[in-house]
Amino acid sequence: MILKGSQRGGAKQLGLHLLKTEENEHVELHEIRGFVAEDVIGALREAEATAKGTRCSQYLFSVSLNPPETENVRVEVFENALASIEEKNGLSGQPRVVIFHEKEGRRHCHAVWSRIDAETMTAKPMSFYKNKLREVSRQLYLENGWQMPRGLIDPKDHDPRNFSLDEWQQAKRMGRHAGDLKEMIQEAWAVSDSSQTFAHALEERGLYLAKGDRRGHVAVTFEGEVISIARATGIKAKDLKSRIGDPDDLRNVEDTRKRIGEDILPRIKSHLDEARSVAKAEKEQLEQRREEMAYAHALERTRLDLGQKARAEQEARNRAERFRKGMAGLWDRLTGQHSKLVKQNEIEALWTMRRDQDQRQAVIEAQLKERQTLQLEIRAMRQRHAQALRELHFDAANYRLMKRGQEPKAKPSFERSKPPITTRQTKPQPQPQPEAQRQAPINQHKERLDQLQAKSIRPPQREEQNQERLRRLRESKRSPSDKGPELER
Repeated sequence: MILKGSQRGGAKQLGLHLLKTEENEHVELHEIRGFVAEDVIGALREAEATAKGTRCSQYLFSVSLNPPETENVRVEVFENALASIEEKNGLSGQPRVVIFHEKEGRRHCHAVWSRIDAETMTAKPMSFYKNKLREVSRQLYLENGWQMPRGLIDPKDHDPRNFSLDEWQQAKRMGRHAGDLKEMIQEAWAVSDSSQTFAHALEERGLYLAKGDRRGHVAVTFEGEVISIARATGIKAKDLKSRIGDPDDLRNVEDTRKRIGEDILPRIKSHLDEARSVAKAEKEQLEQRREEMAYAHALERTRLDLGQKARAEQEARNRAERFRKGMAGLWDRLTGQHSKLVKQNEIEALWTMRRDQDQRQAVIEAQLKERQTLQLEIRAMRQRHAQALRELHFDAANYRLMKRGQEPKAKPSFERSKPPITTRQTKPQPQPQPEAQRQAPINQHKERLDQLQAKSIRPPQREEQNQERLRRLRESKRSPSDKGPELER
């Protein structure tokens, strides 16, 4: 799994971010260790208060654990990864908070450690933590048999479409995907050999070449956002300058925005508005289905947790009732029967805990699979919307060529590899679902949960049952070895 870590402060801001439910469909607090507080924000504020006795400003170490998209990873794998991270970075025994997030059909984990050693009141050193996280990440891919990304094998082969947090937030403001923006700039760079061809290739994709205030060559989006060409392509500034010239020869960002608003926007505004309204209507329908699915999944997990808690309490009472009281209980202690019952109860308690974990993991995996199916439809909708916008920008760029008396370019194929589309996607405009159909997924989850809870795996045979069978064999004067298969091993 991919591990990304950072040293930071801002306990309250980090706590609010980890508990945010607007972007995450499910937020599950897995563990709070080493803190007096029992809530996330309280625990992180406690780490902040401890750091007041030191001069450390980045008193937290935050790591996100992202498994491969196609894998369903058990909680035990995450816990082993956390143990390896602690061992590599010298954080063993340090207070920590662990939270699971589910978003777009993917389950990932966030862990936050306090760097402050309460005994020495010093901060744990975090030298070369990125290299150490990379080593742990490689080991996890090897141990679990996952296909290792090329960028993890050799950093030079990293995916050029990967983006930073700032780039993701910038794309989110525009309602786009950050990876798509970088990919469009890289495509324009690949098909151009001069400043003129590069500028035209960008305009076909709704981007406009300009001179940045600090970053040299930049691309201004149709919405007015500024993207660094060097950062998007991974090419050095001097190499950019050798191919597309000096940025001082270009319009600055302010003039480029005026050009977009005065010359380009009026010509395609109506078409853009129409395309965006169609995309908005389709997005709202998919968003409604996503919210209903998230609610049904949360309800199913709540019912599962309550059912498992009630069953665990009843099984604990049954195990406690095995111990006799009074003189009978004293006799059991003298004969060793009490210690046998203690051992048997420990084995059964461990078995029931494992059974509940497997049951919950089965529910989570089924829900993730269902959510991933919906996510394919959401991705297809986004791709169709991006394709429609690109076609509009291509036509606008051709119009400007004809206005200058130049020959327009032939329209290329905008089709790209698409995820499998279900039959639901082929419908032009799905009608709003009636109330009975909206409740159908919730009822299905309830039925599935009832079936899971009805399945009771028979616990291990009690030791007294084996003793009773052995006694019967002795009474019938038959060798116990003749009935060996009947005994529980």
